[in-house]
Amino acid sequence: MKTVGLRNNDEGAGRRTSAASSAAQGTVAEGHTRAAIVQLLLEEGPITATAIGTTLGLAPAGVRRHLDALIDSGQARASRSAPWQQKGRGRPAKQYQLTAAGRGQLGHAYDDLAGAAIRQLGEIGGEQAIAEFARRRARTIVAGIVPVEEHTPQQTEAKAEEIAEAFTEAGFAASTRKVGAGVQICQHHCPVAHVAEEFPQLCQAELEAFRDLLGTHVQRLATIANGDCACTTHVPLLVLPITKTSPQTAAQPAAVRTNDSGRSAE
Repeated sequence: MKTVGLRNNDEGAGRRTSAASSAAQGTVAEGHTRAAIVQLLLEEGPITATAIGTTLGLAPAGVRRHLDALIDSGQARASRSAPWQQKGRGRPAKQYQLTAAGRGQLGHAYDDLAGAAIRQLGEIGGEQAIAEFARRRARTIVAGIVPVEEHTPQQTEAKAEEIAEAFTEAGFAASTRKVGAGVQICQHHCPVAHVAEEFPQLCQAELEAFRDLLGTHVQRLATIANGDCACTTHVPLLVLPITKTSPQTAAQPAAVRTNDSGRSAE
């Protein structure tokens, strides 16, 4: 009886595994179909659902289901064909095309272009030109933020929040959090992470901007460019004024990983 029971359990497990595998394969197939439709909208749009089905060998109902999903997500839109485009009688067929949001979901070569531009800048003006470019970029992000007026924990924390808001508007998804006797500025996304891997001057310039606005020592604990889950900068609330002779005032480049970077970014 036990043997039969075990065999039945194995058969049940096998059926469940098979069903899960089939569901996973179906999800993958759905993804490939959706991607093929998006590519066709990109290359041939505006295009009718019938033309999409004919090109890809798909049933009309399946094509319209994917198109409806793309429209609901704002990635595609539909419009009626112009009279001169209509074939036969009846209402003009709908034509579908990608929206700006839909095109934005596709891959871009912006990182490659930015990297090539900075490399060319370095060849023309040297490391100093790259550093100056990075500083100007960082100053642009925090333009309009004035340095902290009074070095109190409340003023410093408020200024850190103001900096985080500016970086969020620039696409860095930044926030602040209290940690012990300090506050951390956490950038959960970096739109230039791949470029910063090659050019740590970008991270260095951000850190310098933090220091200048906060008027105190700041320490970079983790960076996305180094593979961490966030760029984390520690700001002490017990403010120590900056002195040019102190070695601790030097901003830490992104290429150097601290021992506690992983823990601090969690």
